[in-house]
Amino acid sequence: MEYRRVTSQLLVGGVVMLLGFVLLARTTGVYDTERLLVYVPTLFVLIGLFAIVASGFRNVVGPLMVVLVAGGWQLVALDYLAAETVFSLWPLLIVLFGLSLVLGQYRARAVARESDFLTSVAVFGGRAERSTSQTFHGADLTAAFGAVELDLRDAVVEHPPGTVNANALFGGVEVIVPRDWNVRVDVLPLFGAAEDERPRRDTEHDEVDLVVTGFALFGGISVND
Repeated sequence: MEYRRVTSQLLVGGVVMLLGFVLLARTTGVYDTERLLVYVPTLFVLIGLFAIVASGFRNVVGPLMVVLVAGGWQLVALDYLAAETVFSLWPLLIVLFGLSLVLGQYRARAVARESDFLTSVAVFGGRAERSTSQTFHGADLTAAFGAVELDLRDAVVEHPPGTVNANALFGGVEVIVPRDWNVRVDVLPLFGAAEDERPRRDTEHDEVDLVVTGFALFGGISVND
């Protein structure tokens, strides 16, 4: 039987289903789950940590935001901190967003040639990028209240898999790839969506050509051909 790795999306789906069953048990009177609901934020802390480790520490900033927000929520639920104290720290999320941009530039400079790694940021606007590199390494894409499109149909991944780290905050990221590429989508979606929208094919090679990681908060990340 073919083994399929647990992805962030599957984990989020499982946690949401578990939360639904817990709420159903409470609303139907089957079991008083109030004590269990207090620890719901811990589940999201674990999801964020899982996403960081599962991506090989390539996807850090988005899941780290989830860990911090859920961790603060948990401390408030357990009465260790006041809600006002946690809320006063919200600018830290802006700091992390800026950090994600800095890390994107750092990864670009770490590659031998700039054409092998692409960075693109769209804030309250749109960007359309295209790579024709024959030694494509990866990309770092961020869309905040905007949209980013990356066309890789003329690019070649010299040493698969390439990695595209996409972050969509109230925005959208679209990655366009050759039809025969095997793409693995491992994005952490919270109140958002991430999917490979290409038509299914009868045959597909086993080697992964591209891994799309990242974070979608009230936004979407899609793969098309």
